[in-house]
This record gives sequence, structure tokens and C-alpha cells, in this order.
Amino acid sequence: MSETQINPKEDNISFAELLEKSFTNHEVKEGEIVNGTVVAIYNDYALIDVGYKSEGMVPVSEFSRRSDKPAVQVGDSVDVFVEARESESGVIVLSKEKADRARVWDEITGIHERDETVKGTIVSRVKGGLAVDIGIKAFLPGSQVDLRPIRNLDKMIGETFEFKVIKFNKKRGNIVLSRRVLLESVRDAKKKETLETLEEGAFVKGIVKNVTEYGAFVDLGGIDGLLHITDMSWGRVNHPNELFQVGDEIDVKVLKFDKEEERVSLGLKQTKEDPWTLVAERYPVGAHVGGRVVSLTDYGAFIELEPGVEGLIHVSEMSWTKRVKHPSKVVDIGDEVKAMVLDIDFTEKRISLGMKQVAPNPWIAIGEKYPIGTVIRGEVRNITDFGVFVGIEDGIDGLIHISDLSWTSRVRHPSEVIEKGDEVEAVVLNIDTENERFSLGLKQLHEDPWSRIPNEYPRGARVKGKVTKVTDFGAFVEVEPGIEGLVHISELSDDHVTDPRTIVKLDQEIEVMIIDVDQVERKIGLSVKAVEKAEQGIDYRAYLAQGVTASTSTSTGGGMGTLGDQLGGLSLDNNE
Repeated sequence: MSETQINPKEDNISFAELLEKSFTNHEVKEGEIVNGTVVAIYNDYALIDVGYKSEGMVPVSEFSRRSDKPAVQVGDSVDVFVEARESESGVIVLSKEKADRARVWDEITGIHERDETVKGTIVSRVKGGLAVDIGIKAFLPGSQVDLRPIRNLDKMIGETFEFKVIKFNKKRGNIVLSRRVLLESVRDAKKKETLETLEEGAFVKGIVKNVTEYGAFVDLGGIDGLLHITDMSWGRVNHPNELFQVGDEIDVKVLKFDKEEERVSLGLKQTKEDPWTLVAERYPVGAHVGGRVVSLTDYGAFIELEPGVEGLIHVSEMSWTKRVKHPSKVVDIGDEVKAMVLDIDFTEKRISLGMKQVAPNPWIAIGEKYPIGTVIRGEVRNITDFGVFVGIEDGIDGLIHISDLSWTSRVRHPSEVIEKGDEVEAVVLNIDTENERFSLGLKQLHEDPWSRIPNEYPRGARVKGKVTKVTDFGAFVEVEPGIEGLVHISELSDDHVTDPRTIVKLDQEIEVMIIDVDQVERKIGLSVKAVEKAEQGIDYRAYLAQGVTASTSTSTGGGMGTLGDQLGGLSLDNNE
């Protein structure tokens, strides 16, 4: 325990006094770090001999565990801090933890003075930053963790890095570290080297540092370049995170480089050949192709034929028979579809596709199946102002135009004749395959009555009819169902008539004479006055001749003109 020789006979000093004298010569001072030996371990304490008259006790928890071995063993040589030479129990008070801390402070002081780095492990998240174990606890502010702010500091717990001591106070026990200072130093060195070698057109490697909606920032070595979303792929990219994650290493091409402003524009797709250079060869007009639906608009669906090459299927090219209001009624994003190449615009890089063209055109078969004159039967699917649509086959309707509903009646609206859902028969009038139009006629099921009217109602014939309408210029008389003629106001009486309503009444049955028939214009001229003349024994031919003569003699004097002139400006239709 000591090289001092103890002579019990010296000056008659007792053994106990000599032993005390020996310890005094090797005095252990409070506040010092001394070396001792572990002589025993009791429960959670290690008994350490530091050469004093009594051993000291140190908690086992103050010793660092060494892999799978106990933290401390008998015989270990350790440095401890003397807190007090004697406690109330008479033993020396030692601390392994304080000895370690004092030694670390000495090391930190030297590291700071020599401008060196210290290695530490991030152990926990604290207010304003992170706690780092460098032998003792040190503080790493959030702003000093990295070159860019890190949102999730917790993910760095357990990581080991080199740090710079930027501030410390031994008295208060504070140590402030920085990792950013070291990273900036490395970045500046790389940046200087990169700026000397970087040039437009060069192919370089980089690390993705950040991903945004419009692009990705790539670290080229101390300087960042922007890889815009439009320069990532020849194909469609909805968001850069579809292609990249922070930390990915990628090969890019330098598109633009402003050395003074230190701005770099990068391209990834430029590292590969533009697929449009082979479009003419791979997708000739008329070719059947396959692709995936990548986007839908109101007017059509975009199909990716290969990365960087898309075609548009317009809604009008989706079905032969259905009127597609929106492409989502036919396809969904992600669907695999077949189509035909209809047209290619190399200048605008556009391909027009047709989906219906890969299936047989039913309109060609329809023309063969329903030749003109065929009578078909179908359900009224829709009624419009201009006609009626009748279902012929699935997706194919025929139109009965309003003018083809009746030979004799003027139909103001198709709903006056037909209702939606009615089963009707109609005649095929025309099929326009190119414009996909199918024309039908309802009135053509029956003979045109006007083909017989001139023979059945010759001039001079007397017939009875019912007054269907009275107007200021005359009265309309129905001579048979659907066939009407006009009794002009001048033909109602020999007397001067100012209001036809004083002569005839609605629904009145009267006898009239046929004085004119115009088959082309579908007009019949009638006369009450001619019947009266005939009853008086006057030949109607002479009467008509008189009308012509009178017309000729008064044509320049403001007369009534011939009956034909009077009828010429009028329609004999009851609805006018």
C-alpha cells in the first residue's frame, strides 16, 4: 500500500499511530481524481481501494457496460473523484461519474482550443433541439442539426456524428454543438470544385435533396440544381414523388448553368432518346394499338401508348352507336384499351385515336339490313321540336322529321301526334352511313291524298263541307278529313263583304264549288258565290272567265285581281 517503512519501535509509537502516519504521508485530497482498485462488489455498489485508510463505495450504475460483460469487476483499475475523505459512516466518498465528467471537460477544452471535432451520439429530443452524449450530455440546437431544417428530429435519435464545439461553459456545465458547421465546410469545398468543372451539356450524378410539386432539387456537390417536373420524363408525371424520394442518386444532364448566380437547370429525360423520333415507325395511321388510360377530360381520354407518347380518343370516336357525353361513361383511368391510329401531328406531337374503329361499323350493316322503303317498328325514345326518334336497334335511332308525320295536317309539335314510349311503324326513307343518320317517315305508310285530289275535285265540282276556321280574308272549309279549301272573302257573296263572320259560322255546313286546284302547293280554291250563280243558271265557266277578264281590266286600277292571284299569296292550310 506504501513504500514507507514502518518501524514500530521508533520513538515507542504504537502500530495504530504508525499506520495513521503512513496514510498521512499519502494523503488523499478532496476534489482530486485518484486511481483505485475494485476490491469487492456488494449488491449495487463497488468497493474501491484508493490507498486511504478506508475504502470508498461507488454505485455500479456509474460504470459503463462493456458489451455483454458486467459494468465492473473485482480487480478493475478505475479513476474516481474524491468528494469527501470521510462520510458520516466513516468511509471515503468517491464518484466514478464525476471523474469521467471532469476528464471529458478537460478533453472538450483541448478540442475547442485545437479547433477539432468530437464524436457523439444523439440520445433524445429536448426543447429547441437534441441531446448528444459525448461522454457527458451536450446540446445540439435544431438549427445546427443540418444544412436544411429537419421537420422530424426524432428520426435522428441513435445516430452518431462528428460535431463542432461552438460554445461551452464548464462552470455551468453547458456544451453547445453544431453539425451544420462541419457540413457547410464540406459543402463549400465541394461547391468550389463543382463550380470549376460544371458546364452545360454535361452528364453528372446527383443526390435528390428535396421534392416539391413542381420539381426536385438535386445536390451536385455543394451546389443544388433544379430538375423541373417537365424535364423528368418524356411521359406524363403527375407529381415528382412518383419518381423520386429524398436521398435517391440519379444521373442528369445540365441544361442551363449560370455561374454568377449559381443556378443550374437539370434534365433527366434528356439522358434518353425522345420516343417521338420513332412514332412514325411504331404507330402508322391505321395501325391498331394498345395503351393505358392516364387522363380524362370533358372531350376525351388520353391514352399512354408508351412513356412519352400519348394519344387522344375523342368522345365522338368512342362508340358507333352511343352518344357519349363524357368519356368516364366508357372508360376509367388505368383501363387498358385498344384503339386505331387516325392521325398524327408531328409538329404538335399529337396522336388522334379511335376506339370504335377497332369494332365493326354497325351502320354499314344497317344499310344492308333496312333498304329504303322497308317498314320498321320501334319504340319512340325521344321527342324534340323537329321530330321523333324511334329505336331501331341498340344504340341506333331513326328520325321521323315533323314534316313526315302527316300528308294533310300541319303539325306544330310532334307531341300532338305521338307520345314518348309509343310503338310506331315507319318507312325507311334514307340511311346516311357517313354521317350516321337514319331517316324515317310516318306519313309514307299511306298514299298521298293529293295525288288523287285533282281527279276527285275537278274545277266546277260542287261539294259540301264544314267550316273549320273563319279569318279576316275568308273561310276554310273541310271537304274531306284532312283536306281543306279556302273560300276567299270575295267568293262568299255577290254583295260587298267586309267581315266573313257575317256570312258563315264555325262548324257550319255549306255547299261550295271547286274553282281552282293547285296540286304542287296543295291548295284548293272554293266559292259560295259560284254555287249561287250556278243556281241562277249562269255557267260557272263563264263566271270564271268573267273573273279573269275583270282581273285583266282592273290589274292596273287597284282591282281584286284573278282568283289565282288571290289564292297565290295564301295557304289553304287551316292553321294559317
